[in-house]
Amino acid sequence: MLERWRGGTGWARRGVLGLPLLLAACGTSRRTPPAPTGAAGEWSCVPYARQRSGIPLRGDAWEWWEAASGQYRRERRPRPGSVLVLMRTSRLPRGHLSVVSRVISAREIRVDHANWASGRAKGRVATDQPVLDVSPGNDWSLVRIWYPRVNDFGASRYPAYGFIAAT
Repeated sequence: MLERWRGGTGWARRGVLGLPLLLAACGTSRRTPPAPTGAAGEWSCVPYARQRSGIPLRGDAWEWWEAASGQYRRERRPRPGSVLVLMRTSRLPRGHLSVVSRVISAREIRVDHANWASGRAKGRVATDQPVLDVSPGNDWSLVRIWYPRVNDFGASRYPAYGFIAAT
């Protein structure tokens, strides 16, 4: 049953226990995500990044940067296993999280993430996807991300907070 959520301005679907299920792209989810096989089921970036990185932060993707303060290392340089946190923008109202799978160079990394694509690929996991640092100061504050649907980097540039590392 859909109903107006008292805590916000959006609509919520009530779950079995009567709790609102807020299932937005890169937002918090109150359901347990499926295993990361890329098979059945859909992911948003938050539960995927949480499971892959082992960093148990909560909240929408953009909220992770502040939530990590004092608990986890926040860095401007990528390393495998760290989580790239994109800021929220008009195109990414909840931000986005990606887990660094490998560092290619000072300006290029590969990431694993969920729910970056659109259409039939929406909610799917994408692995080993290129991300470029296009920031003027070479500090990963502005990135371009591979867009599988066009098999190239999208035209958009996304502001990033940086990387959260578990250790």
